[in-house]
Amino acid sequence: MVKCNFLAVTFATALLSGTIGITQSEAQTQSGIASVYSTKHGTKTASGKRLNDGALTAAHRSLPFGTKVRVTNRRNGRSVVVTITDRGPFIRGRVIDLTMAGASAIGMGYGLAPVTLERL
Repeated sequence: MVKCNFLAVTFATALLSGTIGITQSEAQTQSGIASVYSTKHGTKTASGKRLNDGALTAAHRSLPFGTKVRVTNRRNGRSVVVTITDRGPFIRGRVIDLTMAGASAIGMGYGLAPVTLERL
């Protein structure tokens, strides 16, 4: 005989029926810390393109190359749309590496900033 927790069964049933779950927008957002690229201008990125500090591009661990992402600085509300062209960052807690142009657009300068990413 299998014992089941009523709450777990109720939740599982609701999840499978679609009455509970995450929305599409929640599945396409991510929060964390943004940093600025530290690689040299002109070096090849993982996508094969050359890094351009003046372009609105970024590195993300898993999003497909060419994906457009709106990055919003949670400190000041400023946002920018960047294109994923590289892999990284590889430091725990960081979700995106921005070029200097992208970092300047959201007012983060050379440091770190808490951001929200929205896949477009």
